[in-house]
Amino acid sequence: MWRTGRLAPGFKTIADFRKDNGKAIRRVCRQFIVLCRNLNLFFQSIIAIDSNKFKAVNNRNRNFIQGK
Repeated sequence: MWRTGRLAPGFKTIADFRKDNGKAIRRVCRQFIVLCRNLNLFFQSIIAIDSNKFKAVNNRNRNFIQGK
């Protein structure tokens, strides 16, 4: 992002990319699952991969420590 000056693709660009490259995206996801299985990263639980970004807020009123 720093190289492009925070330039980001629009919704339509991302939607078109997904539509045009659906098979390749599925193949990459399949290869990722195989890699995770080979590295024994899957256990008895479910893993979800998400691309959301969350802003951390740690001001004095919202942080919780053992003393509180």
